[in-house]
Amino acid sequence: MPSVSAHVATTLARHVDQVFGVMGNGNAHFLDALEREGRVPYTAMRHEAGAVVAADAYHRASGRLAAATATYGAGFTNTLTALAEARQAHIPLVLVVGDEPTSGPRPWGVDQIALASAVGARTYTVGRTDAAATTAIAVEHALTYRVPTVLAIPYDVATREAGPVPEAPALALPAPLAPAGPFARGAIADAAAALAGAERPFLLAGRGAWIAGAGPALGALADATGALTAGTALGRGVFPDGRYDLGVTGGFGAEGAMDAVRSADVAVVFGASLNQFTMRFGELFAPGTRVIQVDVAPAATHPNVGAYLRGDARLVTEALVEELRALGAAPSGWRESVDLAALRSRTHGDGLAADGRLDPRTAAARIAELLPEDRVVVSDGGHFIGWANMYWPVASPDRMIMVGTAYQSIGLGFPSVAGATLAHPESTVVLTTGDGGGLMALADLESAVRVAGGRGVCVVWNDAAYGAEVNLYGLKGLAPGPMRIPEVDFAGLGAAVGAEGVVVRTPDDLDALARWAARPAAERPFLLLDLRISGDVVAPYQEEIIRVNS
Repeated sequence: MPSVSAHVATTLARHVDQVFGVMGNGNAHFLDALEREGRVPYTAMRHEAGAVVAADAYHRASGRLAAATATYGAGFTNTLTALAEARQAHIPLVLVVGDEPTSGPRPWGVDQIALASAVGARTYTVGRTDAAATTAIAVEHALTYRVPTVLAIPYDVATREAGPVPEAPALALPAPLAPAGPFARGAIADAAAALAGAERPFLLAGRGAWIAGAGPALGALADATGALTAGTALGRGVFPDGRYDLGVTGGFGAEGAMDAVRSADVAVVFGASLNQFTMRFGELFAPGTRVIQVDVAPAATHPNVGAYLRGDARLVTEALVEELRALGAAPSGWRESVDLAALRSRTHGDGLAADGRLDPRTAAARIAELLPEDRVVVSDGGHFIGWANMYWPVASPDRMIMVGTAYQSIGLGFPSVAGATLAHPESTVVLTTGDGGGLMALADLESAVRVAGGRGVCVVWNDAAYGAEVNLYGLKGLAPGPMRIPEVDFAGLGAAVGAEGVVVRTPDDLDALARWAARPAAERPFLLLDLRISGDVVAPYQEEIIRVNS
């Protein structure tokens, strides 16, 4: 007869595309049942945090649901940072874990429900008679509230016979939030009138707009208003016509482009939380700009917002387009009057910095020229995030995966490669990471190389330091010793697990990437570029942080 673990595995397989994990006592029977079920691929990771990160990255890159799995105790506690990141970033996933037996904790037991709750994740615990239904409820919870959800299997229940696996009812998921009622209609009419009368309209899209599928409607709205457009760090590429797009906003934005945003008289923001980095710490919009926010949050998320429209980004945008048509509004003509190429231009540095080490701007610009256009960029956290975000454009939000930024974490880069690779099996996956975060994530360097193979590239920005700390606290006079890292040979570490490792000290050394890209994917290894960069070149977004904190 099927066991409780089989009920969990079979029900979960109906709703997830991938499972990532590390096997242990608490999840061994679940993994055995999953393998026998044969419906969902399982990818072994080398650290439990990496399993959650891979499931997280898979969803960000595909929009589909994945699961992670770990054993009880130490296996579960290893997942907590990654679980907190997924919760902060509103990423749905299911984490299947072993748990203490129903008789109570053992000497090595911890209160896993309390620990999950502490980082914002709800736990559902299966029993012998309700395992399938509880699994379906956990999946429904994750998708409804866009959160990671823990599904616990008590140790003494995992192998209990549970009878035939029942057919679970279809998931009951909420419909998109439609603007309804006289107040919503009035707010849409006011916003449309503001756009119709604007001389310099600006539209900003965040990840929420991408999730809502608002791209085509936003394109129609941009055409109807003649607006310049841009995306947040997680929302770039939402607008279908890139000719009038300023790129990414905030500290990653080109200075000329951000000056243009500041000159807008009406700005409408779709599906973006307007965090401090997007808002350039309050400097993105001028005091006279009328800012209208469209989101599903209960209320506006920034004090600069003057009007708030609560609703699904696609539905609200479509309503705005219809209202503008009814008004007979004409495009402003602003976007045709500006030199977009000049606004988007950036400095590329001079090859080597004053200290003789590689200028990261030069390296970033050269790498952008050499990378395949069909690419997914995966970013760890750290000072270096500015370089990929500034110099490596991507086609859509599902191709810029920034795992760690929501929780201000580093060390989640290498396992992200596995999730992004399986979400985009046709594309080149490019990881950008620092030496500090790279060392923290070394357990899953092997996972990245194994899963991505010849479609994977890792760029390590190796400045022999925790760069963000040097830039912020070193300037304040704090002792530099804890901020420094002995220079590590990442090229050698990559070679040890099957990658082609290349030390890059000059721009000419990047010819290795050109040679790699020219080969068929099936004939090349995973490529790891160990960039020995200067720590003296500070990313513009970091300069903003320094200014605010000084």
